[in-house]
Amino acid sequence: MRVLLDTHAFLWWISGSPKLSEAARETIADERNDLLFSVVSGWEISIKVGVGKLDLPETPRDFVTGQVLLNDLRVLTVSLDHALRVYDLPNHHRDPFDRLIVAQALSEGVPVLTADPLVARYSVETIW
Repeated sequence: MRVLLDTHAFLWWISGSPKLSEAARETIADERNDLLFSVVSGWEISIKVGVGKLDLPETPRDFVTGQVLLNDLRVLTVSLDHALRVYDLPNHHRDPFDRLIVAQALSEGVPVLTADPLVARYSVETIW
C-alpha cells in the first residue's frame, strides 16, 4: 500500500515519539508499504526551522535528506495537478501545507498518515 506521511507523522516516527499511534507505527514499520514523503513536508520543516518553531540537529537539507534515505521513503513532488486540486477542497483547514498534502493524497489515490482531525474532514482516507 502507498501511504503519504503528514509532516508531524514523519517527525514523530524518526524521533521515536510516543505521540505516534500504534496503527501509524505499524503502517510505517510494515516493509510492504511504500511510504511517501511530500516535498511539502520538506518546505514546512524548512520554514518552521527558519522561524524557530522546530529544532533539528543539522540543517533541514541534511536532516531531511538523510532521514528520507535512512527510512527508504519515496519523495512525492508537487505536480501542477496537485497544486490546482487545492482549489477544489472545502475550507476545512487553513494550513496551506496540510491542504496541499490532502490535494496530493486525493490526486494520487493514497491515504494520509495523520493525527490531524481536520485532515480527516476531507474526502481522503486517513490512517491513525
